[in-house]
Amino acid sequence: MINHTMIVSFDQPLPDTELDQYLADIERVMLDSGLVQSFAARRHVPIPGEEAVPALIATAIVQFALADTEALAKAFTAPGLHEVIDHWQSRHPYKVAWANHEPLA
Repeated sequence: MINHTMIVSFDQPLPDTELDQYLADIERVMLDSGLVQSFAARRHVPIPGEEAVPALIATAIVQFALADTEALAKAFTAPGLHEVIDHWQSRHPYKVAWANHEPLA
């Protein structure tokens, strides 16, 4: 099992409904690929003063689990994935940092 954990950081604050839709779109396209065994997403919980830290601060964390690195590589070519990314990037630009790792627990 391998997890793909993404730190998604939108350039500007998003309305809750927009963020919910982004997360639903990513979930749908990844689960529809048939490669993802589980999907989880959570909003970042801000704390006062964090904006002063020169780091990529998340808007949301997204994690999906796959059987292995081969499945992960195939997931990056899932039908519709790049259309979802392009759609959201054109409306609300964002950056993503990620880590591929074995389960943490």
